[in-house]
Amino acid sequence: MSELPPNGNDDDQRDPLDSFEEIIAAETDRDPDLAVIEAGSRTLRTLGGPPESGVPTRPDDPEVDKALREVEAELATRWGETKLEPSVSRIAALMDVLGEPQRAYPSIHITGTNGKTSTARMIEALLGAFDLRTGRYTSPHVQSITERISLDGAPVPAERFIETYHDVKPYVEMVDAAQEYRLSFFEVLTGMAYAAFADAPVDVAVVEVGMGGSWDATNVIDGDVAVVTPIDLDHTDRLGGTPAAIAGEKSGIIKRGATVILAQQPVDAAQVLLKKAVEVDATVAREGLEFGVVARQVAVGGQLVTLRGVGGEYPEVYLPLHGPYQAHNAAVALAAVEAFFGVGAQRPEPLDIDTVRKAFASVSAPGRMEVVRRSPTVVLDAAHNPAGARATADAVREAFDFSRLIGVVGASGDKNVRGLLEALEPIFAEIVVTQNTSHRAMGADELAAIAVEVFGEERVQVEPRLPDALEAAITLAEEEGEFAGGGVLVTGSVITVGEARLLLGKGLSPHTMRTLCSSTLIGEFFIIGFAGLVAMKDADLTTSTVWTVCGIAMFLSLLLCGVVTRPGGVALGWALQIALVLSGFIVPMMFILGLLFGALWWASVHYGRVIDEAKARFAAQAAASSSDTADAA
Repeated sequence: MSELPPNGNDDDQRDPLDSFEEIIAAETDRDPDLAVIEAGSRTLRTLGGPPESGVPTRPDDPEVDKALREVEAELATRWGETKLEPSVSRIAALMDVLGEPQRAYPSIHITGTNGKTSTARMIEALLGAFDLRTGRYTSPHVQSITERISLDGAPVPAERFIETYHDVKPYVEMVDAAQEYRLSFFEVLTGMAYAAFADAPVDVAVVEVGMGGSWDATNVIDGDVAVVTPIDLDHTDRLGGTPAAIAGEKSGIIKRGATVILAQQPVDAAQVLLKKAVEVDATVAREGLEFGVVARQVAVGGQLVTLRGVGGEYPEVYLPLHGPYQAHNAAVALAAVEAFFGVGAQRPEPLDIDTVRKAFASVSAPGRMEVVRRSPTVVLDAAHNPAGARATADAVREAFDFSRLIGVVGASGDKNVRGLLEALEPIFAEIVVTQNTSHRAMGADELAAIAVEVFGEERVQVEPRLPDALEAAITLAEEEGEFAGGGVLVTGSVITVGEARLLLGKGLSPHTMRTLCSSTLIGEFFIIGFAGLVAMKDADLTTSTVWTVCGIAMFLSLLLCGVVTRPGGVALGWALQIALVLSGFIVPMMFILGLLFGALWWASVHYGRVIDEAKARFAAQAAASSSDTADAA
């Protein structure tokens, strides 16, 4: 196990020179090579700066973007993550020709059915807070393939991703030539991650399996700590039809002498995992026995939890994520990091509480109960199986007080879609079914047929295009009124969530046309008011006539601002423009204004639609670069 970092409870007022002398004295008594490595790691972390926030999108540099697309295109020619040949022989051969990069650092290996990526992010944040340089490998990605490989808490830049691919490409081709089957998409990415971590170098790798465990490509590492998040039924055609069978596959990451951190499990799954741990003489810590969640309460933007680790209690830890399941993920992550540092086994003292609090407060989980818009609130969650959907439903009930929640669901055809919808049915007032750009996506009509059986025909709306589905759901949520508490939940697939995130993130509203039309109406309100003041100077018109016409026009333009986002709102806008032209028979100035407003209205509708279509294409292209392989986990 790694050395426990210094406890951070020392007096903050101590002379920095005294601390410096203590560090020098401490390092003198240690292995000089280890001291140099740790000092170098801290230097690299400092040079690298703080982790980037958010999720990467396409590179701004056209040349870099072109190069990344070429890499994605080459990777897409390989077997996707859903086409598997259960063997680690190819990835082992790649590691051999690369010089076994995965042996250059200790690792924490994570498997399970749900919660793997969130738990990995928490582990990464904790290790980073204790001044360790981290590498994280997770799948699938939400928006960009570069998300899968992270260094120091941030996805590798596109340039580095491209460079790493070209570094390993000759070795990949050597293995391809020697094997019966070429390396798969996931195997090449795994090789890239392990090589990037060795090249960085990292102090510890946090690695999430792609599927299963025993024959997963990641399983060429010998994790010092093996983490098993909750197991449920998913990928049953490949892993088995019972929790016990699935646990048998996932137990393959438990290596001799490792420490195993078990989240709460079905009884039959727990028995399989414990048996494997005994066989390889691994130490086990179980949620609910050796560690767990002591208390939790909902807080603004997340929750406040008290966690019991294997080394003690950690009170009042703020976690900026919603849902009971995230609190349990946090307990698992904390226990894993304690185990990595030897807390509870080799060292009796717990981790520094202030550092633990700082780490958890910095955690983010894109696409996991993520709020991307307000008024109405739009939440994204990548639940794609019944167990995940049940956890999402519980989190929504607890964290939000929606008076009316509209669901936008796009799922993959190889998932238990009926079970997913049944888990979400109690929280959705209505559901808009759609489909994402992946070839694995279930067709909107097929999904609608299942949804009608679960929800009833009157609660189901079909919009095959995701931008239209988002707009329809937002419109339905807004029917409650701006302050009535309507909301939208987008879920069903990582790809669906990723595409919605691109459309809704950073101001990329899926209904630019509606926004432009509203702006036009507001402009008309003020211009008509000014025109009324000018028209009053016309001796042929009475004040009452002018202000009756202008007042009605101003009232209608303001009224339409509130309904232009509703169905038929654009048509009503056209009716107003025609009425303004006709009002020119009463107030001549309005004839000219009506023609100008009509032209402006046409431009808002036409170019708004052009922009919306461009956004839809952008989201589709960004997701489609590797959408064929992004939703397997």
